[in-house]
Amino acid sequence: MSIRTHIQPLFDPKTWTVSYVVIDVATKKVAVIDPVLDFDFKSGHTNTGAVDAVLAYLKTEGLSVQWILETHAHADHLPGARYLQEQVGGRIAISEHIREVQATFKKLYNLERTFLPDGSQFDHLFKDGEVFRIGETEATALLVPGHTPADMAYLVDDAVFVGDTLFMPDVGTARADFPGGDAHTLYRSMRRLLALPPVTRVFVCHDYPPQGREARWETTIAAQKASNIHVRDGISEEEFVAMRNARDATLEVPTLILPSIQVNVRAGQLPPADENGIAYLRIPLNVLPTRN
Repeated sequence: MSIRTHIQPLFDPKTWTVSYVVIDVATKKVAVIDPVLDFDFKSGHTNTGAVDAVLAYLKTEGLSVQWILETHAHADHLPGARYLQEQVGGRIAISEHIREVQATFKKLYNLERTFLPDGSQFDHLFKDGEVFRIGETEATALLVPGHTPADMAYLVDDAVFVGDTLFMPDVGTARADFPGGDAHTLYRSMRRLLALPPVTRVFVCHDYPPQGREARWETTIAAQKASNIHVRDGISEEEFVAMRNARDATLEVPTLILPSIQVNVRAGQLPPADENGIAYLRIPLNVLPTRN
């Protein structure tokens, strides 16, 4: 366990999402990973409860936000990045491949002409292998596509934050049937992660625990290689792809995918308000596949 950094998880039970505050102990500068903006689909109301919990922790510990890191454009929650930035600053960053996701979903939602799929909504776009710093601590951005084209893992000291690419060993792996997803690509991305040192701590973005187990979010590369139900050592790419494609064909569309993606591609900014001062989310009808 690193003595240079401290990792504080904050779990949101409504979306089963874990946000992380990664602290450089020497400088008290931090990166916040995957903050959540709560959204009530029934009423159309957003709520800042989850990200306010992050803000409260930052204030209590006297921390300074340097980065707000997104692992990908999430299909299961709205991002709290913009609200967090408005309160405490920091640069919002994601993979440079977010441009591909933006282009796909600009067409799906028929977004306004002024929305440009060029990544300019974010403060920084990471290239694969790019090295950056959280305070005095060196970190590396690792491109791990397959779930989406823009999935990014962040390697910080002896820890890697894997987003949705890997789940806890008894849950397995992310789906690969979203636009731009690919099971072959996902397998190769996971093997890249599993090539990290066995003692590397793995922090996942979500946990969907089997019945009887409480939510958990930390494991190791060694544990993943030994017991991940989908991608442990000995499972070939062909075996994984066959399993993943068959499983994905049975999965329902995530409840919040349509409202969440259009805010994620805007780096957490809500759509521009209409002339009446109200912002609207767009719901394309009869486009996404349905499974009964």
